[in-house]
Amino acid sequence: MVMKFPYLGSSLFLFLALVSVFASGFEKGLPILSFDEGYNQLFGDDNLAILRDGKAVHLTLNERTGSGFVSQELYLHGYFSASIKLPADYTAGVVVAFYMSNGDIFEKNHDEIDFEFLGNIRGKDWRIQTNVYGNGSTSFGREERYNLWFDPADDFHHYTILWTDSQIMFYVDSIPIREFKRTAAMGGDFPSKPMSLYATIWDGSDWATNGGKYRVNYKYAPYVAEFSDLILHGCTVDPVEFSSKICDDVQSPEQLKTRITPSQRSKMDSFRKKHMTYSYCYDQTRYKVPPPECMVNHQEAERLKKFDPVTFGGGKRRHGKQHHRSRANRSEADSI
Repeated sequence: MVMKFPYLGSSLFLFLALVSVFASGFEKGLPILSFDEGYNQLFGDDNLAILRDGKAVHLTLNERTGSGFVSQELYLHGYFSASIKLPADYTAGVVVAFYMSNGDIFEKNHDEIDFEFLGNIRGKDWRIQTNVYGNGSTSFGREERYNLWFDPADDFHHYTILWTDSQIMFYVDSIPIREFKRTAAMGGDFPSKPMSLYATIWDGSDWATNGGKYRVNYKYAPYVAEFSDLILHGCTVDPVEFSSKICDDVQSPEQLKTRITPSQRSKMDSFRKKHMTYSYCYDQTRYKVPPPECMVNHQEAERLKKFDPVTFGGGKRRHGKQHHRSRANRSEADSI
């Protein structure tokens, strides 16, 4: 069944304006919602704590359960952002997720846009993973993984999903780290149905750290992920009629810019060169031919091949040689 969404035309202005939010530097002016204004508890009972008059939320994982919250509204496109501080110390197996999904409505053909934070053993850094699913394409992963230039457990950092009808952008502290463009070759695999915004913490011991080699150790619990500066800015959609309810206003037409700036492009290229450790586009063990939406960057391909010659081609895995990444200080963000 083909489902039509009559609100697509009415939200075109929003799509263009949202893309311009970063380019014009106005993201700081978007409204921050309190928890009660924009969200409901998803699970976890008292493992979810609301603080600072609803301006901050703590999600806890312990031996009993994880926890999570979900937006009160469905959205078709928009700007979704939060400041997040991750748990410290031994966090192997722990997964913190900030993502959009409609799996509760479209069980067999759901869409999803993910930020996933993957814990690690003591002395090893958290890793960040992004992923995109469209129309139930969960067997076709579009993952990328990265290290960060800071310790995300030391302080709050800003993570943003910008979703339009033609592209998805992922940002860390206003620096674009991934641009995912819609292509004709993808067919229905680009997220195109209304979604809710979710935040969760849970036990991913079976896969999150070294493929399940290191599991959650509840001796170090409780694990607490802290959220603040919650922004929901986009077109809300009626969950029954799937008709447009309201599109948030942003910027006047003369301020619209539909592409990221050259400076942002340079920062994104620098980030990916320094910090990307995995991209599905170059995974030769999964895809003999890169998926059709992939724009192969030969420099990225060669760098990843050296990082992991088995996954990314070019030879057999070498044993006994360790790859250590020296942690850059916070000022490295200026050079990204």
